[in-house]
Amino acid sequence: MPHPVRPAALALATALLLTGCGAQVTSQEGEKDGSATRDGHYPVTVENCGEKKTYDKAPRRVVTNDVGITEIMFALGLEGHMAGYVMPDDKGDLTSVPWKDAYQKTTWLSKERINKELVLDARADLVFAGWNYGFSEGTGFTPAELEEVGVGSYLLSESCRNGRGKARGVMSPLDALYTDLLNLGRIFDVEDRATTLVATFREQVAEAQAKAPKGADRPRVFLYDDGRDKPLTSGAYAGPHDIITKAGGDHIMKDLEDSWTTVGWETVVERDPEVIVINDYGDTSADQKRKFLTSYPPLAQVSAVKNDRIVVLDYVDLVESPRNPAAVSSLAAELRDFDRGGSPRGEG
Repeated sequence: MPHPVRPAALALATALLLTGCGAQVTSQEGEKDGSATRDGHYPVTVENCGEKKTYDKAPRRVVTNDVGITEIMFALGLEGHMAGYVMPDDKGDLTSVPWKDAYQKTTWLSKERINKELVLDARADLVFAGWNYGFSEGTGFTPAELEEVGVGSYLLSESCRNGRGKARGVMSPLDALYTDLLNLGRIFDVEDRATTLVATFREQVAEAQAKAPKGADRPRVFLYDDGRDKPLTSGAYAGPHDIITKAGGDHIMKDLEDSWTTVGWETVVERDPEVIVINDYGDTSADQKRKFLTSYPPLAQVSAVKNDRIVVLDYVDLVESPRNPAAVSSLAAELRDFDRGGSPRGEG
């Protein structure tokens, strides 16, 4: 039977812990909801996708693009610094997530594609987005275009281009998350809060790793995003790589030096994944994706399909976001339950 993975409960528990930590931080003298700053904190300089950026003060009207990026701001308690967020309405139920109050306090600017006109109408002073996470030369919405109209940008580190055309990725996915949290902590003068978040996330991941399958018990895992003729999947620099690897799986596309990219089905068949993780988002439902995988003739002899070992993770669990550590924990629990005979461990 398929094993859908829903790390919401773990994410909620983690968020409650982090909210407690954040409350202790924000109660420090001179800081209220992240808006006040310590004397002498600015200017600050951070490195973002290989570029040094200096801030003379904390941005006050940030526009974020997509759910993971928005929740990075929320996890740091920075909704008071936001003009709003842009995301489609296919990102799940936002009323039951750990940051539901922040969503309710922040303006949902658009469910369509982010663009320069929207940003200017919001009187934004900073756009937090990424390459293929809002920024694209094809749409004419780029950091350079924003700079021309006096709006700054911060690039999601998962999306950093690495110098090989438009290939993305310069660091491991969880390191990208930690980098952005710490950078934003400095930019918005909430360094204690950012440090606490990163430490808690590292501990959560380490605990999951300690219990995860190891050595010969590590199942081969393939991430299926979408696509019929060619599957879109994760390379070494997209979130699923670290989530799969630290959860105890052997990521079969770990040699792809890119983030999200397409491969041929023949490569998938040759590498014979024992578990397939479906990215649940978009117009094609997880059930529809599963039906395709289990009925597509070239995959009939792939171990994961033959033994019906298909799990589901939500989009926001798999792109860079504060939900990544909980996704590692949940997937690690699922992978411990699989044996190579096709049944959950302990049931066969």
